[in-house]
Amino acid sequence: MTNFKFLFHLILFSFFVTTVQGQTVVSSPDGKLTVNLAVKNGTPTYSVSYKGKLFLEPSPIGLKTDVGDFSTGLELKDKPVQNKIDETYELPTIKQSKVHYVANETVFSFTKENKTAIDITFRVSNNDVAFKYKVYPQKEALTAVVKEETSGFLFPEGTTSFLSAQSKAMAGWKRTMPSYEIPYVVDAAVGKNGDGEGYTFPCLFKVKNNGWVLISETGVDSQYCASRLLGNEKGLYTIGFPMEGENNGIGSSTPGIRLPGETPWRTITVGETLAPIVETTVPFDLVKPLYEASQKYQYTKGTWSWIIGMEKSMNYEEQKRYIDFSADLGYETLLVDALWDTQVGRDKIEELAKYAASKGVSFYLWYNSNGYWNDAPQTPRGIMNNSIARRKEMAWMKSIGVKGIKVDFFGGDKQETMKLYEEILFDANDYGIAVIFHGTTLPRGWERMFPNYVSSEAVLASENLYFGQKYCDTEAFSATLHTFIRNTVGSMDFGGSALNKFYNDKNTPNKGSKRMTSDVYALATAVLFQSSVQHFALAPNNLTDAPKWAIDFMKTVPTTWDEVKFIDGYPGKYAILARRHGNKWYVAGINAQKETVKIKVKLPMIAAGTELQQYTDDAQLNGKLTATKLKKNQEIEVTIPCNGAVVLVN
Repeated sequence: MTNFKFLFHLILFSFFVTTVQGQTVVSSPDGKLTVNLAVKNGTPTYSVSYKGKLFLEPSPIGLKTDVGDFSTGLELKDKPVQNKIDETYELPTIKQSKVHYVANETVFSFTKENKTAIDITFRVSNNDVAFKYKVYPQKEALTAVVKEETSGFLFPEGTTSFLSAQSKAMAGWKRTMPSYEIPYVVDAAVGKNGDGEGYTFPCLFKVKNNGWVLISETGVDSQYCASRLLGNEKGLYTIGFPMEGENNGIGSSTPGIRLPGETPWRTITVGETLAPIVETTVPFDLVKPLYEASQKYQYTKGTWSWIIGMEKSMNYEEQKRYIDFSADLGYETLLVDALWDTQVGRDKIEELAKYAASKGVSFYLWYNSNGYWNDAPQTPRGIMNNSIARRKEMAWMKSIGVKGIKVDFFGGDKQETMKLYEEILFDANDYGIAVIFHGTTLPRGWERMFPNYVSSEAVLASENLYFGQKYCDTEAFSATLHTFIRNTVGSMDFGGSALNKFYNDKNTPNKGSKRMTSDVYALATAVLFQSSVQHFALAPNNLTDAPKWAIDFMKTVPTTWDEVKFIDGYPGKYAILARRHGNKWYVAGINAQKETVKIKVKLPMIAAGTELQQYTDDAQLNGKLTATKLKKNQEIEVTIPCNGAVVLVN
């Protein structure tokens, strides 16, 4: 009898789909997060609640294609298909190296005019909702153009937003936008549409006092375009496809799919605090590798001369000096930036590569994405957009021991551009070359999909600190946003952690823009900003003019992490996170507010009595390294001045 009761309860609790008053409810494994699907007069909607509180009001869902409108006139089949998802995987390039993904999946099948039309699949894990579409052949049609995706996200009244506007197509320097580099507007009312073109993913919202919602997408490859979020009145946001003018107007702004065919996943992360936003792995949970890695890729630290010395630093002697600098730091790579082909020359690059190898250093080489889509003049050009030239170049790179490439200036989200990203990655894997993208779109699950993918910029990154004082003045403000928005969904190639006080190659006072943040802040962002390969904005003079404790920290800080924990913070104000590498925890906090942050931090993952290295700033941003022991209650009080930081290491 006891065994029978146990079996009965097991069956009962494994049934995660219920029907209540005409609505089908899909629950998370812990039962706290629910999706309500309803169909009224042939039009489906969904809503999202957490612990009984509404986070998304009934929102539109569906597709409009050239073979049928699958947003209205639909009839839901009686019995949805249910699947229990329980998977584990390991991925060294993301925020958590070992992942156990558990979710409840429900496939809702719809007919139109008594013919199979479309499936809508929902996956609900404990803090994440994801959905995608599958379109079936219609009459003789085996292909379709998706003209519009009616998927929407309707927020309750009083919701505020933390969003980065999508730029106009072919705007900015040398017509290289969009490149996901527009500053964020924080704590803004909903109901706007950016600068008229919507917003770039990911998009963060605060739903009154209930909590937080992060909207994004994952699983985008050559089979679809990347998307954006369009703002509408009264808190409704909808999916938008690329602008027609992107990539010089060439290529379709609407995606084409074969039938049957699926769309990428739309993701919704929900939390009462920012912890689920910071800690989510949903961009990677929903995708699978598209090909096998040709080798075991290495994830390294490195330096680069361009961020401090710009184009004039691209010469043989300076690159040799930076090879020595990387070696002195114990770093394994050097990013050789634009114009290396003309200002150093290929023969000399081969010579430098041999010298670097003798020092235990290898290269990441910069390339222009080229093609017909912008006017960026930096070379090498005309290689990465052409499969014949690209593979020939990659064979040469392999012959001289190049570890990776950094490809720049894409400026578009069309399906054709997604195909180029995929082709570069696939070809590079054949030659054992890792890939970083710059001037680029957001990665969408790419760390797991493409084994040799490393990181993307897709953020207002460190180069802007060189270009203008206003970016230095707001550096900490921006960093507290990246921590909770951009970097939560994918690796971020920021290229920061500068220790020069002034952005020039000799750290000459009052020459160039002035760094307003502290040295401890530079250490903190090496922890806060996640990317498995880091090329830091350090300079050779830092070996003598930076504090020894700062250089020693930068020599040993990891670039891969096993775990992340949200500690405290608020976007645009301050951020405190903890990351674990092996048995060592790094706790990093920064402050962008004028007021000093003084807060007690609970560290339950570190044993009481453990000795901590503590990097702190005084009110004048003078940093120091001290030792302290974690109290019995595992709390420690931290003080972080404006533009300053704290770092704790066990």
